[in-house]
Parts: sequence; C-alpha cells; structure tokens
Amino acid sequence: MNLSDLGDRICILGPSNSGKSTLANAIARKRGLDAVHLDQLFHLPNTDWQQRPRDEFIALHDAAIAGERWVMDGNYSVCMPQRFRRATGLILLDVSTPMSLLRY
Repeated sequence: MNLSDLGDRICILGPSNSGKSTLANAIARKRGLDAVHLDQLFHLPNTDWQQRPRDEFIALHDAAIAGERWVMDGNYSVCMPQRFRRATGLILLDVSTPMSLLRY
C-alpha cells in the first residue's frame, strides 16, 4: 500500500502518546494536506487544557471535515461517525501502553 492509496482525507487513531500528531504532521508535509489536530479543536487556545463547549467543538470538527484535503489525528468518539463518513483512509496506531509511556 502506498500513502496515496489512503486518499486526501485521512484519519489517524490510536492511544494517547502513540505518535498520532507526529504522523499527521509528516503526512501533511509529504502529501500537501492540512493537518488537523483534534486536541487543538477540543481545547480552548491559551488555556491549560480547558475544554471547549461540546457544540463549539463539534462545529469546529464538522467545518474541518468539510474540507477536501486533510489528515486528522485524534479519537473523540462523539464525532467519529461524521469523520469516518468523510474519510478516504484510516490509520490505526496499535501502540502498547509501555511504548506510549516511553514516548512520554
């Protein structure tokens, strides 16, 4: 399988600290896609991880997936169905807890 086989709308899922954002940035650079990090949409900017109101997060998420060329990292099951309907490719990082802890 080639990276191009995943299409222009790629979702990356996996456990915390598994490298989702790092991989999303690398794919975005290589393929010329917009990197969308769901953690950045979910949390208010310039705060200590303060969550946005749910409706605001979902609106930001839905606006991002409406685009034609993106790679999006993060889980956030509340909006997975919409994301999966738009995605052309999916990457699941199967990283063990010990490996995630080592990456931390």
